[in-house]
Amino acid sequence: MEQTKRVIALGFFDGVHLGHGALLRRVAEEAAAVGAVPAVVTFDPHPENLILKAPVPLLSAPGDRAELMRRYYGIQDVIVARFDERMMRMGWEEFITGYLAEELGAVHLVAGHDFHFGYKGEGNPDRLRAKCAELGLGCDIIPAVVRDQITVSSSYIRSLVAQGELERANQFLGHPHTLSDTVAHGKRLGSVLGFPTVNLRFAPGVLIPAHGVYVTKVYFENGESRPAVTNVGVRPTVDDGDAVTVEGFILDFDGNLYGQRIRMEFYRRLRGERKFPTLEALRAEVMQNVQQTRAFFEAADR
Repeated sequence: MEQTKRVIALGFFDGVHLGHGALLRRVAEEAAAVGAVPAVVTFDPHPENLILKAPVPLLSAPGDRAELMRRYYGIQDVIVARFDERMMRMGWEEFITGYLAEELGAVHLVAGHDFHFGYKGEGNPDRLRAKCAELGLGCDIIPAVVRDQITVSSSYIRSLVAQGELERANQFLGHPHTLSDTVAHGKRLGSVLGFPTVNLRFAPGVLIPAHGVYVTKVYFENGESRPAVTNVGVRPTVDDGDAVTVEGFILDFDGNLYGQRIRMEFYRRLRGERKFPTLEALRAEVMQNVQQTRAFFEAADR
């Protein structure tokens, strides 16, 4: 059977930001030109988790990364390579020749200006370009993407999300910050306050935004969407524990979403999380946040 031809972007692609977008657009263009599949090779877990023994808090879980690449850039094939001892110790030439070219059928590779790969990071853009020329593969090295005189990077966007600066984070991402999960049963606070809610969780290792209340939008499995007021935090008014929850109060919706996989997009932090003296005081504040959320999307639609 003839092997699938792929044009492959290389990198971790956490958050799938504007810098990554430059690589992914090039992949789509080249794939269309040569009749190949636009593809990405990414990794799980983050290489630094194994190399530096230091967990990197991620903007997006592997499934969200793949979905963002498909939705915004038309990538058809997202290959998640397990970054284990074998991958860490693979020589840079073997990574190109054995893995990318022979195993995955790469005919063209696209990488960023700072991409390093192979054992001890000995592979770099110059070596990648030279090896591709030797093997008869196409190769593009994409320069840094700069916005507001700042190089777009996952680490910078992580710092924004951690501070709750979602509007600025989204400018560097090029799309709303996203969380996808299957709706779980919560403590039914929504029914107490009179709002339908969805309870989601951040996957282990994914960065939790600054605690507070956010303007969000939820997308259902049937493609419909609704604005929502979402609390990220420990719900100090109703809980005594420190378990972080993500609870979205959905506007203009009446239905059962338990068991559905939904996507939540974050747009703006309205306020920090705080403890209210009564549930009625909390409900009044949530109603104010509902009006702020409506106003946000009305302004965005103008």
